[in-house]
Amino acid sequence: MTEQIAETEEVIELSTEPVVETEETETPETDPETFPLEYVQKLRDESAKYRTRAQRADDLAQRLHVSLVAASGRLADPDDLPFNEAHIDDPEALTAAIDDLLTRKPHLVSRTPVGDVGQGATQGEATVDLAGMLRRNA
Repeated sequence: MTEQIAETEEVIELSTEPVVETEETETPETDPETFPLEYVQKLRDESAKYRTRAQRADDLAQRLHVSLVAASGRLADPDDLPFNEAHIDDPEALTAAIDDLLTRKPHLVSRTPVGDVGQGATQGEATVDLAGMLRRNA
């Protein structure tokens, strides 16, 4: 057993000589995975253009969603319904989502009066008949 320990001690000993590693450096001309700067810049610009388009499409989809919710007239604030892309394509899904939101939170319902509430401009007689008014009051 002492022999095994002696053998492992010999293996553990480290060399004091400095280790010199040789690195092979390749120049950009010989590296096959390096692309010209103009090509890389073109790809980056193209990707940036597509990201900008995607962001604009997302913004327009959210605006359309808010407009569809506002057009229903059922919510006081159309931003109360969270954005879901399925609501844009399927009006039934939008109606179901609004119904679900209003059952969970009835205080979000629109309180805009509809119809004749007895205020504002009304259609009356175009001419005033003073003699008729005197006869009615007599």
